[in-house]
Amino acid sequence: MVNKITVVGAGNVGATTAQRVAEKELASTVVMVDVVEGIPQGKGLDQWESAPIEGFDSRIVGTNGYDETAESDIVIITAGIARKPGMSRDDLLNTNAGIVKQVAEQIKKSSPNAILIIVSNPLDVMCYVAKQVSGFPRERVLGMAGVLDTARYRSFLAEALDVSVRDIQAMVLGGHGDTMVPLISYTSVSGIPITQLIARDTLDSIITRTRGGGGEIVKHLKTGSAYYAPSAGAVQMAEAIAFDQHRILPCAAWLTGEYGMKDLFLGVPCKLGRRGLERIIEVELTADERAALQKSADAVREPMKAVKL
Repeated sequence: MVNKITVVGAGNVGATTAQRVAEKELASTVVMVDVVEGIPQGKGLDQWESAPIEGFDSRIVGTNGYDETAESDIVIITAGIARKPGMSRDDLLNTNAGIVKQVAEQIKKSSPNAILIIVSNPLDVMCYVAKQVSGFPRERVLGMAGVLDTARYRSFLAEALDVSVRDIQAMVLGGHGDTMVPLISYTSVSGIPITQLIARDTLDSIITRTRGGGGEIVKHLKTGSAYYAPSAGAVQMAEAIAFDQHRILPCAAWLTGEYGMKDLFLGVPCKLGRRGLERIIEVELTADERAALQKSADAVREPMKAVKL
């Protein structure tokens, strides 16, 4: 447990994240910040009143300012507008870049030693904005994307095979978008290679569905985007950090030569502990996977060029 975790944004993703953080008792105090007056206060009070039923003692505080967030150990940034049907993640670029920039400036002042977990979209570029504005080292700026994309991939595989999601081992790398790279060579069911259990055309269709997983939910909801799975992904990362678990999770991290790439955020296997990013693990990729990862990196660099800081 750490002393304080702040969640920026009290919308569906942020509020669900704050609730999960409190229920897991990752921090003594959970602060939820939002610019809309009354929303974080009301939701925070409602969540705190669930504590006697759910049995957690993490105190939840809602606020419109950053005074209460001072000296946060972990800050999870979910603020930004959500996708609507027909929108890509990149359509959110300029609006959300401005929001994340303002948040990073505030956090730099109030919690200069915090570890940032970015959830706002387009994810990889928002990580870049947060890192540039905060000036934090790469160990303390991470993006939640690979955990979510991998969870979607695993859930679709479990459904197709009619097996427990617990037995699906998999990893999705690359940018959080249509060019993400599910690694077939590292996908297995209790150690059995996935290619021995499922036809290749079925596997390809699952990969396609994984890449469009967020858009599929947006089409259903019509007025919003996913929040249960994204919040679960962010909290899994926060838990690994808060409890110094040394978990190896696919996260967006700033590359400095790993996988032959540098100066961008990209989803790669990361070892997470109390200091944040402890190590990026370079796994051997097939020629097709390496080419796909390079294509994904190129797709991330394009919107990076359009960001004005």
